[in-house]
Amino acid sequence: MATKKRKTGPIREGRNERPAPASASSFWLYGLHSARAALGNPRRKIRRALVTDRAQIELGQILVRRGIAPTMAAPDSISRMLPPGAVHQGVALLCEPLPPLDLEDVLAGAKPGQRLVAVLDQVTDPHNEGAILRSAAAFGLAAVIVQDRHAPPESGVLAKAASGALDIVPRVSVVNIARALEELGRFGFWRIALAGDGDSTLREAAPPGDAAVVLGAEGVGLRRLVRERCDISASIPMGGDMESLNVSNAAAIAFYELRRKP
Repeated sequence: MATKKRKTGPIREGRNERPAPASASSFWLYGLHSARAALGNPRRKIRRALVTDRAQIELGQILVRRGIAPTMAAPDSISRMLPPGAVHQGVALLCEPLPPLDLEDVLAGAKPGQRLVAVLDQVTDPHNEGAILRSAAAFGLAAVIVQDRHAPPESGVLAKAASGALDIVPRVSVVNIARALEELGRFGFWRIALAGDGDSTLREAAPPGDAAVVLGAEGVGLRRLVRERCDISASIPMGGDMESLNVSNAAAIAFYELRRKP
C-alpha cells in the first residue's frame, strides 16, 4: 500500500495544520538574516515557520530544502507571537536550542596556528553577546566560549542581535571559564585578558599562532581567577575622553587587531 508523502508547500493561517510539538526550551527566532542562517544550519531543529507572502518569496527554496511547510501569516499575526517591538521582516521560526558542543571537537575542526577564539566572562546582555557573535563571524573566529550559568540563553533577541551568527559561529558553553582557559593553554593557545589596565597594548600582546581573547562584563570586568589563567593582559589604546568601550565594540577591535597580526 502506497504511503502519502508529507506536503511541504505553504499552509494558510487558520487551517488545521499540525506543527511539531514544542518543548519548554523552544523560542521564536525572527528576522530574515537570522531565519536564513537557522534554516541553513542542519544542527538547528525547527518546529514551525510563520512567513508573510513576501518572506515566502525570500525563503521559499531553503524552506523546501529543509522539508518545512511554512504557515502563511499576516505581519500583525507574527508580531503577536514575538516580544513588543520585534522587527521580524515577515518571518518567525519556532526553534529548539542548538545541541551542546565540545570545545576539543570544535577546535579540532579549525586549522592549528590560525585559530582565534573569544572567551566571554559573564557577559549576560544578549545584545552585547549577539554583536560579539556577529563580529566573530566577520573575522572568522573558531569559537565563542561562554559560561552556562552566566550567559544569555538562546533567544530571538540574541539571534536577532547576532544577525545570523548564532547559527554560524560555534558557541561553546562551559561550566567553568577558568578551567576552559586551562584547556585552551594545553591546546597551545596564547590567552590574552583584555583589560583597561593591561600590561601591554593588544598589538604587542599578540604573538603568531593560536590566540584566545578574554573579555569581561561591563562594569565588573574580568574576575580575578579568570585573569590569572591568562598569559598576558592587554589594553586597547584610547586617546579620547572616554575611559572604556562597550564590550562588543572592544571585541570587534580585538578581533581585527588579532587577525591582522603576521
